[in-house]
Amino acid sequence: MSNLFLAAQTQLDEVAALLHLPPEIHSLLREPMREHVARFPVRMDDDSTRVFTGFRVQYNHALGPCKGGLRFHPEETVDTVRALAAWMTWKTALVDLPLGGGKGGVICNPKQLSEGELERVSRGFIRAIAKYIDDDVDVPAPDVYTNPQVMAWMMDEFATIRGHHRPGVITGKPVHLGGSLGRDDATARGGMYTIREAASNLGLDLSQATAVIQGYGNAGAFAHKLIEQLFGTKVIAISDSRGAIHSADGIDAQAAQEHKDATGSVVGLAGATRVEPEDLLELETDVLIPAALENVIHSGNAERIRAKIVAELANGPTTPEADPILHARGVRVIPDFLCNAGGVTVSYFEQVQNLNLDRWKLEQVHWRLDERMTEAFHTVEEKRQSLNVHPRLAAYAVAVERVARACIDRGWISRSSLARK
Repeated sequence: MSNLFLAAQTQLDEVAALLHLPPEIHSLLREPMREHVARFPVRMDDDSTRVFTGFRVQYNHALGPCKGGLRFHPEETVDTVRALAAWMTWKTALVDLPLGGGKGGVICNPKQLSEGELERVSRGFIRAIAKYIDDDVDVPAPDVYTNPQVMAWMMDEFATIRGHHRPGVITGKPVHLGGSLGRDDATARGGMYTIREAASNLGLDLSQATAVIQGYGNAGAFAHKLIEQLFGTKVIAISDSRGAIHSADGIDAQAAQEHKDATGSVVGLAGATRVEPEDLLELETDVLIPAALENVIHSGNAERIRAKIVAELANGPTTPEADPILHARGVRVIPDFLCNAGGVTVSYFEQVQNLNLDRWKLEQVHWRLDERMTEAFHTVEEKRQSLNVHPRLAAYAVAVERVARACIDRGWISRSSLARK
């Protein structure tokens, strides 16, 4: 399913049927509550003016202010942003944060922009959506091709517009500007805690296990480093946008990162053999970590996945059609909006620190993150067993029930609808 929003709606439809969700609630949760489309001019280095298009989707705020990343990508679409905003809604609910879900994006290629142009695009987009965001309304964060520097520019532009300092309106900032310690590896670290719990349930000793990582951006590279450091797991294959490599003897995280920094790719690392990227997913391994693109595990290859655990650090790496196939084969999937929820969780910690004019020690961030992720994992596991469904459907059931209850308690949906379901 190439349209991510249709995939997100298909997943919601399935859980709505499972929970016998009243049609009024199902209809409300199936579409974004608000969408903002901005077209804004930016002065380029050659003194020309280019008009950029950006989106901010506020999917649902029943549980609290919307929260979600901003993506700068040349192929960004509003449907992708809608899907990611929906998943953020379920993600924040699943890890029991007092937040709703949102997402944003600008159609641009940061690799083709100078630093000055990137700054002007960042500030221009915030000017365009400033009236729709705030620390108690909607809080953007970094995502694809955005980073702490972009967030710092955006925070500064918002402060200029409002005339006072509001650091909590943007998360993922540099630490010295109100960012949180532990945010850099939060997505991967949160995923590690869920892998630990899944392995424990399966009786898998991670110190004797192997792992394959598809994607070597921020999440994938940190996952490689952390799965070695925390568990002693041997990573036997990794990939990036230029190709994939394999070594039965294991690939050292530091060596792989140094090679990528020097050459731009993990391909060509000494001691590893190049393999086809699509074959990497089908290698026999204990833990498979998709950490790059969506829809890479689908009905065409799900029968050939030979991992015991699939830990989805990427958003939407498994299509709805593939889930029941993997479940029937005994492959334990840790669904994306559970597995990669560490990022939004530490972003929430950043909001709390900003609002309290506080700064937590790194150890405090780590144990709070571990507590949240572990509790969410076991809540999903209990739901999976009680409903006898695959993990993604169980995770949806937990999250959707929480958001639906908030919609009813707020009075958006009549309680009488429950009696008619």
